[in-house]
Amino acid sequence: MHYLSVDQAQKIRWLVRDCGQQAKQLAAEQFQVFEKGKDDYVTSVDRLLDQRLSEAFRVMFPQDGLVTEENSASRQVFHGSHRRLWCIDPIDGTDDFIHGRLYYSVMVGLLEGSQPTAGWIYAPTLDRLYYGGLGWGVFQAVGDRLPEAITPVEPPLSESNCPILIGDKDRRQFGDAIQQTIPAAQFRTLGSFGLKVMEVVTGRAGLYLYFNRRVKLWDTVGPLALAQAAGLICCDLDGQPIGFTTDCLDPETLAHHQTILVGWPHYIEALRSPLRQAVLAQSDESWSTAG
Repeated sequence: MHYLSVDQAQKIRWLVRDCGQQAKQLAAEQFQVFEKGKDDYVTSVDRLLDQRLSEAFRVMFPQDGLVTEENSASRQVFHGSHRRLWCIDPIDGTDDFIHGRLYYSVMVGLLEGSQPTAGWIYAPTLDRLYYGGLGWGVFQAVGDRLPEAITPVEPPLSESNCPILIGDKDRRQFGDAIQQTIPAAQFRTLGSFGLKVMEVVTGRAGLYLYFNRRVKLWDTVGPLALAQAAGLICCDLDGQPIGFTTDCLDPETLAHHQTILVGWPHYIEALRSPLRQAVLAQSDESWSTAG
């Protein structure tokens, strides 16, 4: 763990968990919901935690860059000269938060030299924190218990067992085509991007699929750092690694241009090409219908 001191790592764990507990408390009270764009919402709690996390990280790491979801001006920092960039998502899975569901999280990720190197994902309703990074490992801390290392286990892949996580939008658009190409596919979903990635890391799914290209830098840095630390592959449908350079992201929104697959090597090797075929065929059909 060359990038953080023990004291800094402990402070981040405490801060992320405390912000998550604050979100859980505020979820039981009245909060405001605002529409940022089509099917894109933010709450007063997102904004409050965004400010709190931003202030804390500026104090802890004054020389580093900071990009947060709810501070649109901070996105320009990505285009600057910082070698280390902290990416903050105060509430990942805002729809789950708004509707009182379980699977939202507070996320922080560290980007160094255009590579995700560390991440923290805290699920308030589960009181569970996942954290770690490259050269460090992957850990979880439940409640006040001492952290323990996660031993990633790849779920078996067979003609009768193919557990896949996919978001609701992608399942509506591509689910039938994927099922026809991969009959053994067993779909499941939950809210937070980060928590979906952790379902793969912990072996409860073999693969996570994300195709709609709306996911942003602050959604991906922490989770993909943990995925790579666990030995998972993070690539697009063409097999190219997920990129974090300026040419791989929308310059204004910082949305990824690539489709995203996060999975165990055996799953990626066996399923990437059939998935690509299914998605391209369905995209061509949708385009023809729309035309």
